[in-house]
Amino acid sequence: MKLDILVISAHPDDAELGCGGTIVQAISMGQKVGMVDLTRGELGTRGTVAIRAQEAANSAEILGLTYRSNMGFRDSFFINDEAHQLALINEIRKHQPEIVLAAAPRDRHPDHPRASDLIVEACFLSGLSRINTEFDGKPQMAWRPNVLYHYIQSILVKPDFVVDVSYCWETKMKSIKAYQSQFFGGGDDPETYISNPRFIKMVEARGIELGHSIGVDYGEGFLTDRNLGVKDLFDLL
Repeated sequence: MKLDILVISAHPDDAELGCGGTIVQAISMGQKVGMVDLTRGELGTRGTVAIRAQEAANSAEILGLTYRSNMGFRDSFFINDEAHQLALINEIRKHQPEIVLAAAPRDRHPDHPRASDLIVEACFLSGLSRINTEFDGKPQMAWRPNVLYHYIQSILVKPDFVVDVSYCWETKMKSIKAYQSQFFGGGDDPETYISNPRFIKMVEARGIELGHSIGVDYGEGFLTDRNLGVKDLFDLL
């Protein structure tokens, strides 16, 4: 299934937090967006694998994703090696995205920068025709996404560009709220860094701050390893 954008994250809920509004915006413009979670988040303090899988499915429906899958890598113990790279290359070649949105290269949770490195390398290697992969018993074509951007996660870093997600913000927050086990108190699970009410307030405040930086209500920031170009100065806000 050809996708316009493939979003790759370490855990279910990472992408909703970092770029949920951008996903909704792209889908509203008719683009096909898919998401791949590398792990099931099985080492998380709250919820279970089954609960988180259902929450991820609910969130995917809210966002309007064309596709969502989970690689089943070991939470907190996956590494950037040949086996993991080949598995991800297979997924990239399967969907041939023009754009990949990837985990943050620097963050509080070590899985996030580790995922970032893995995604960057897999995207490059996916374009090498002498790396052989198969899907449904047939050889896959080499494919390298045109661009890769990193969304920002828990640690705030200065973005290279900000996307106006003002009219998508409510849907983004609804997709986050699909993860009741992770972000909201109650039940027998102990409070965590992300279930504390201050965390959701931070997400809201960051959206407002980034939006304010470009003169809109809400924004999401991204990092890039390449120069951004425009043909017309009036393309810039």
